[in-house]
Amino acid sequence: MNKTEKLTLIEGDFSFDEAKEILTSMFSSKINFHNIQNWSSQERFGKDDEIAQKRIPALRNEMKKLEEILSEAKAQNKKLVVSSEINISLLED
Repeated sequence: MNKTEKLTLIEGDFSFDEAKEILTSMFSSKINFHNIQNWSSQERFGKDDEIAQKRIPALRNEMKKLEEILSEAKAQNKKLVVSSEINISLLED
């Protein structure tokens, strides 16, 4: 693998409904992932997962921003251009 691989996750123009479904689903999935990580940490170690505890509120704040953007798009009857790239690299020990 090269130093960093780039994967395109989302690329295109989307209606309000399409963008809302795709993006809220992705954010909800990440929040759910961190909720499960935190629950697992609580069950196994009796303490919260520190990373999950930071990421959950950060992701919820991003969802609020998304809701504002979506509301504006809907009010103006505009499509949304969405692109998302994932960069993956191997971590050296």
